Amino acid sequence: MSLGELIDLQIRTNGPMSVATYMGLSLTHPRLGYYKGADPLGAKGDFITAPEVSQMFGELVGFFLVNLWQQMKEPRSFTLLELGPGRGTLMSDVMRVAQRAEGFANAAHLQLFETNPVLKAEQEKRLAQYLPYWADEIGALSDDPLLVVANEFFDALPIRQFVRGEDAWHERQIGLRDGKRAFGLSPTPIPAEVLPEEVRDAPPGSIYEAGIAAGEVMATLAEKIAAQGGAILAIDYGYGRTQTGETLQAVARHAYADPLEAPGEADLSAHVDFDALGKVATKAGLVVQPLTPQGLFLKRIGIGERAAALARANPGEMDAIEAALKRLIAPDQMGDLFKVFVAASPGISPVGVGR
Repeated sequence: MSLGELIDLQIRTNGPMSVATYMGLSLTHPRLGYYKGADPLGAKGDFITAPEVSQMFGELVGFFLVNLWQQMKEPRSFTLLELGPGRGTLMSDVMRVAQRAEGFANAAHLQLFETNPVLKAEQEKRLAQYLPYWADEIGALSDDPLLVVANEFFDALPIRQFVRGEDAWHERQIGLRDGKRAFGLSPTPIPAEVLPEEVRDAPPGSIYEAGIAAGEVMATLAEKIAAQGGAILAIDYGYGRTQTGETLQAVARHAYADPLEAPGEADLSAHVDFDALGKVATKAGLVVQPLTPQGLFLKRIGIGERAAALARANPGEMDAIEAALKRLIAPDQMGDLFKVFVAASPGISPVGVGR
């Protein structure tokens, strides 16, 4: 039985399901979920992330993390946690640079949060020398200071959607219409008071996406960091102020697809509400830096200089290096679409972010 058939059976048995339940099943079903299958990254997969574009991305993240560690007075033991490490490419580039800082590699206890067995095997190949530990729960951490890296992680966490009707808000659900999966609305109205103030009075037809799962992850990490010291770096596509608008999308084989068409066979994601995550981190006691476009962040911490050095060392690859640089920082490519979110313990001044 396919995942689509299992979902349809669940709907027939229990009634329509929330968008969050559908996303969760589509992405992380124990046997048939998208992230339980083959490698979704790269030219043969469904999307390409920044670390796969160029080594420069991970190298600069490595520099950023070393700077944080130094500002933390170089603790002799700390946890370096990556959420959704992909093939291990980002962390491999990070550690290649970071280990040049005396004491960093020996102090770092590398922890990876990953559910895809194919990607875990890739991570083992690339990162074995750093003795990584794979965590089953995000909150299962030591009492050491904590540095967290999350590149294109929060966008894949399930969201709930709410639609403003003529008189009230209703949760958007997925049911069956003429035997096919279709969107509909719960008949039960949602009290406007439970929604953020910024969206309560939106006009009829407006859609609000609530990243409840993302907020729970942020709360867990922020509370640990507030108690133990450290910072979280999250890079993703999203927006800086809570707002209405539908961003749920499906991507299969590098092309947009119908989110309801083939669950388990396409990547589902939604833009991240960084405003909401910032409020969670602030409540826990962290200092949240102004959201910064990826291109500006990378330029501030030296991607131009790094690209020039790579081109000098590899003159035959100059065009490829220039193309990768443009893809990472150009406003019409990844430069403005992706945002850099940093929340840290008081007293830490992260480089590259802010106004």
